[in-house]
Amino acid sequence: MINSKSEIAKLLLQSKAIKLEPANPFKWASGWLSPIYCDNRITLSFPDIRTRIRDLFVEIVRTEFPSAGLVAGVATGAIAQGVLVADQLNLPFVYVRSDPKDHGRRNQIEGMIGEARDVIIIEDLVSTGGSSLKAAAALHEAGCNVLGMVAVFTYGFAIAEENFRKAGVKLVTLSNYHELLKTATETGYITGEEVQMLSEWRRDPGNWGHQQSHKKDTDEN
Repeated sequence: MINSKSEIAKLLLQSKAIKLEPANPFKWASGWLSPIYCDNRITLSFPDIRTRIRDLFVEIVRTEFPSAGLVAGVATGAIAQGVLVADQLNLPFVYVRSDPKDHGRRNQIEGMIGEARDVIIIEDLVSTGGSSLKAAAALHEAGCNVLGMVAVFTYGFAIAEENFRKAGVKLVTLSNYHELLKTATETGYITGEEVQMLSEWRRDPGNWGHQQSHKKDTDEN
């Protein structure tokens, strides 16, 4: 996977799955103001890009988690990507809701785990790691051995790294915030001044930009 992190960063920018708007920040569900918004579901609309992401996921699972017998996607962003990976690996698939349904069978995990107890989790985005690790906990409670998690992109927040460390879940990502800034600068997508602002945001996202107006509320957390 030579230069794959740079390649994926370019593809995310190309498809506009990642939007960088330092002068007109977004507001996350957590209340954080952010100069960046990532929606990797957009890549599903581009056959070449979604196939490349799928192939990199598959390569990582085969090399890093060869004993995987089950693929789990985190709802809702990673359901489609998880299905693509499971299909390519010829493995069963389930997806994990953020919370159990409040009706019917009240499932949190949709699909049959069966005898395949070694599970690899597919995720589209890791911010603080809260929702991702909640899915891992649900699978663990259901009797699965969570081998690790593979995600398209991570912001690389220290709190996320600490949360994954505490949970004992190995995280592998196709690209990250550092590579994104590097690629966006090299391609002229952002200016040097914007790079500085984006770097400042990542150092203290909870307190960044509260005096600025935000473009719109988002569901990122």
